Amino acid sequence: MQVKFILPALSESDSPFWRPIKYSLFPPLGLATLAAYLDPDDDVKLVDQHVEELTLDDCPDLVAIEVYITNAFRSYQIADYYRSKGSYVILGGIHVTSLPDEAILHADSIFIGPAEESFPRFLKDFKNKQTQKKYSSVIRTIQDLPPVRRDLIKRNRYLVPNSIVVSRGCPHSCSFCYKESFFEGGKSFYVQKVDSALAEIERLKGRHLYFLDDHLLGNPKFAESLFDGMMGMDRVFQGAATVESILKGNLIEKAAKAGLRSLFVGFETFSPENLKQSNKSQNMDKDYRKAIQRLHDLGIMINGSFVFGLDNDNTDVFKRTVDWGIENAITTATYHILTPYPGTALYKTMESEGRILNRNWDLYDTRHVVYKTNLLSASELEAGYKWSYNEFYKWSNIFKASLKHDSLKHSVKHLFYTGGWKKFEPIWNFIIKTKGLNHMLPLLETILAKVVKKPANKEKLEITKKQQSLIPNFESY
Repeated sequence: MQVKFILPALSESDSPFWRPIKYSLFPPLGLATLAAYLDPDDDVKLVDQHVEELTLDDCPDLVAIEVYITNAFRSYQIADYYRSKGSYVILGGIHVTSLPDEAILHADSIFIGPAEESFPRFLKDFKNKQTQKKYSSVIRTIQDLPPVRRDLIKRNRYLVPNSIVVSRGCPHSCSFCYKESFFEGGKSFYVQKVDSALAEIERLKGRHLYFLDDHLLGNPKFAESLFDGMMGMDRVFQGAATVESILKGNLIEKAAKAGLRSLFVGFETFSPENLKQSNKSQNMDKDYRKAIQRLHDLGIMINGSFVFGLDNDNTDVFKRTVDWGIENAITTATYHILTPYPGTALYKTMESEGRILNRNWDLYDTRHVVYKTNLLSASELEAGYKWSYNEFYKWSNIFKASLKHDSLKHSVKHLFYTGGWKKFEPIWNFIIKTKGLNHMLPLLETILAKVVKKPANKEKLEITKKQQSLIPNFESY
């Protein structure tokens, strides 16, 4: 059987002349995971349109397409084309789960929610020519996953080919989270067996790993066992976690000992009212500065995530957020315009209030305003979003933030990582075009090298405590 897995390019990444580095970071692990359920003698191809050309001159028996909101229209065009040629087309992913009635018009079968259990069931039906129009996940588990088909991944096309996922979902339910609807109707957070996760890590070449899990520390017992098992592997890795999990217990110290060097943290907003609106309880009454200091003391760089356009935001939110990030030496900042994704609690609320302005999914990219705003106008919000990126990544502010660290090595790491991420995009574009991204991994591993913090003497420690007592916590912002 000939099978073709396709990840169509997102609308914001489809320029043939310019490819930002962020769209060449990670291979499509979800599709490579499903490919593992196929028979060994099946002829399988995996095409990621972000890093390679998608040719349409074939006619596979089965075409599987992963659909996100900003590649939805392109996905439907590809699906319609292959169906017209006689291929059996299946669609899955977050957008399909959010809007199944829309997606089903372009597919022979669609998949609702995670597909680790439903895809093998579909394959059995497909071979028996007894397929259903819709498949939903009945059992939520990843305890016995087959090894990911990494042989289908073109490693040299990605900066981070060693991406890995050891859990599904998140234990929290933020109202604006795109993935919230994906797990509706069943378990919304579950993990692999520790031994299976460690075995998958052992398969990966090189030192660097990137955990794509929504919340790597979301199950403390699992995470602790995982990090214990990684001790001595000589790995450096990146991942994502919450402010709450950074402050609680000593799990973040265990992660650092196992090789954690960079963490994505969803700060999102400084406003308690906005946190309540977003149902982001894991950030309520939490000391952002203390979490940041704890990470910096461990030599962990921070990618802070922030959302603009929540109902209590006004025109000063942009400068306050950028200044705060620089003052607290956030290594990189990811800014978003609030986006009410279909299937989320935010979308349902805004739809009931008549605040959804359009349903052009290409604009649901967190860079455009697609809803009726409150204290900010749409033009103010989009202008402030662009200003924030430009301001945070000015060379003067990169230098200023890097000098906030008390370790020279950490300052140099900050400077190279932040500058390399945003200030050398033409060079990244050239490397992407010449298919040399994988050659940059040794440089990334060097930048992520461990920072050994020298013990402070008692006098310096007391001064630091006095200084910290004068710094207001985030509620004062």
